[in-house]
Order: sequence, then C-alpha cells, then structure tokens
Amino acid sequence: MNAPSETLDLVGVGIGPANLSLAALLHGNDRVTKTFVERRKAFEWHAGIMVPDAQMQVHFLKDLVTPVDPTNPFTFLAFAVEARRLYRLLITGRSRVPRKEFEQYCRWAADRVEDLRFGVAVEHVEWDGSAFVVYTDDGSIRARNIVTGTGLVPRMPECAKGHDPEQVFHTSQMLDIPRDLSRRRVAVIGGGQSGAEIVHYLLGSEARRPTRIVWGSRRPNLFPLDNSPFVEEHFLPNYSRHFHAQPADRRDLLNEQQRMSSDGVSVELLRAVYRRLYDLELLEGVERPCEVMVDHQLLGIERDRGGLLTTWRAGSGESVHKQVDVIICATGYRRGLPAVLEGMRHRLPQPDEFGVRADFSLDWDGPPDNRIYVQNAARRHFGVADPNLSLLAWRSAVIANSLLGHRRYDTDVVSGAVAWSFAEERRPAGAAGA
Repeated sequence: MNAPSETLDLVGVGIGPANLSLAALLHGNDRVTKTFVERRKAFEWHAGIMVPDAQMQVHFLKDLVTPVDPTNPFTFLAFAVEARRLYRLLITGRSRVPRKEFEQYCRWAADRVEDLRFGVAVEHVEWDGSAFVVYTDDGSIRARNIVTGTGLVPRMPECAKGHDPEQVFHTSQMLDIPRDLSRRRVAVIGGGQSGAEIVHYLLGSEARRPTRIVWGSRRPNLFPLDNSPFVEEHFLPNYSRHFHAQPADRRDLLNEQQRMSSDGVSVELLRAVYRRLYDLELLEGVERPCEVMVDHQLLGIERDRGGLLTTWRAGSGESVHKQVDVIICATGYRRGLPAVLEGMRHRLPQPDEFGVRADFSLDWDGPPDNRIYVQNAARRHFGVADPNLSLLAWRSAVIANSLLGHRRYDTDVVSGAVAWSFAEERRPAGAAGA
C-alpha cells in the first residue's frame, strides 16, 4: 500500500470491466499516478451466473478500449491473436462471443494492465479537506480524485427478503455454491435476460432439470431485446450526450420508453427456450416442464410443509398460489449511490439524489478540481446505454480526458443516422477530428 503521505491523482474502487477499461486507457501514462483496488483475489465478472452458453449482447469490438483507441494493446483482437484463436473465431461467424470468452479476455487484460491491486477491500471514503481518503482493510490511500466501478447491488422483492438463502436467492448467486435442483420445484422470478438464461440452463440437462419450473413475470409477455438499427443509436455517444442534456422528468420518461432496448431477452435465447419446451413436452413426453406465467406479480412467500408457498396477483386481479422448494430471483439490480460513497452523501447538494456531470463526476460541494467519478451508476443521467458495455470505452475515455485536463481521446459526436437535438453540431461523415 502507498505511504500515507503520498497523494495519488486517482484511486479506482472496484475492478470490473468499467474500471479495467479506464485503467487500460491510462496504462503507460506517467502523467497520472493511480491505483485501482478490488476486494476479490482475481478478476471475476458475473461468476455467479456464468451459466454455459450465456452469450454477450454486444459485438466483441465493443470491448474495453477499441471504440476509442483501436491501437491500444488491450483490445479483444489483441487477446484473440495472442491466444491464437482469431482465425477460428472468425470462422464461427460470431459477432457476439460467449460471456465466458469475454471474461477470459478481461482476465487476460487484468494480468497485463498496470496499477491493479486485487485482494484489497475498500471500507469507506472520506474527504479530509485537501484530498479523498480511501480506507481499506490494508491501510488508507489519499487521492485527488476517485472513480467507483463497484457494480450494482442485487435487487430482491420485499417478500423474498429474510428467507433461507439456500431456498431463496438472486441469480447473481446461482453458481456461487453447488446446487442440486433436480427433483425440486423451482420458481424463477423475472422475465428478462437473466431469468431466461436460468430457465434455459435448468431445462438443458435431464440431470439438473427440476421436476417443475414456474417462470413468473409481471410483464405482459416475454419481450425480446430491441436491437434494431435505429434503436441501436441509443448506444452511441451522440445519444448519451443528448439524453444528459434533457430535464430529469424527460430522462425518466425516455428510460421507461426505451426499457426493452436494454432489458429485453435476446431473440436467440427466447427461441432456444421455446424449442426446448417443445421438444420436452411433445417429443420426450415430459408433462409441463415449465409453467410460464406472464402478467403475474409475486406478492408473498410463506413456509409451507418444508417448502414455500408463493402468492401471485394475476393481471386479471385474481390471486394464484404455487408451491415450490426453491425461488430464484432474476429481478435485476438496484441503482443508486455506490455503497462506498455513503460517507460522502452529506456532501451532495441533494443527499437523497445525486447529479452526474457530463464527465461522469458527481455534483458535490467540494473543490471543483477534485472529482468523484462514477461508472455504471448514471442510467438516470445518461440513459439505457450507461449500464451496457456498448459505451464502456467511450465513458472511460471521457473520464480519462477529464482527469488529464486535455483531450487525449476523441469523444466527440460520431457518425449517426438519427439527428438528435444538437444536429447542427454533427460533423459530416468522414470529416477529420478537431
């Protein structure tokens, strides 16, 4: 750990893809003194839900660095070349690689990017009047700026809290420990991508297939991810800038309207689940392997004869009861101020809410040259792309430019088909950068 008297330019809290991207862009830059710390012993990414066949939902070129720095040594293509797999990857015809392969790539980068420290847990952050003090289980670090990339907190329905964690748990914990769900009755709560992945995983093998699956979602149906061409422009820097400039109530409305461009299920996965149900029921004679209950909201969970009695409210208003043994909550993640910044909440203009500037730094009442950057915590301010990997490299480049005090990376408006409110600022296609 650094000497207490040393003040770094930057401390990164958490090493997931977001802060790994920023570290990769700052790698080799001797103008910035920095360290990134992570409580885990090595890089992990959604390890608890890394089920077989889970696929990325973005192109592999939307990696840690390529969209803003294609000659960076930590591109996905550099990884594929070094791993001697590029030709075979191209032969597969994939544009979206397995999630496991993207994690392999991130681990490869984490082994090579400088100034990363694993096995160091951050406890809290304070401002001492001249610098941020990051308190860890291995001492304290002083820094002029901090950036959080700690990920989001699993969100559980209220009625699912306080139960035996062996029986009721979040999808993020699915594979944390060995689980034998065969010959069990399992409820999966949530109609998004993670819920579909869990159902597909459970149906995929007779050895692990439950005797019964109840798949419930309050959505009116299992809706596909909308990744059609014009909708995909929500994942360009242009739109994020436009979105950030909108009033708060307008941003909230847009986020709700665009939910299926980020929270839907990939069509390929929906098709795979549907085909599996067809095969099991009509070809193998398995009676009702999965009961799909859309337009049903989970209201309660009670212990019942060694199992669990779930109560649902159907869209029609009637109550429905289902007995199960295990409940898996695919209910997403809670967005808000990162937990390590709770000690700084009183320094925010509105403690119950937080503002995020155009450079992804928080509004706070401290010196303007000392910034608190947040990664993957600003969906309300930058739109549906913020928690998505599509703009991972761009967001890191914006933060890097802000930290360096000059434009090291081009983060300006890019070519796009849709003209947002600042269309007059668009450069003609092919025009040189400033």
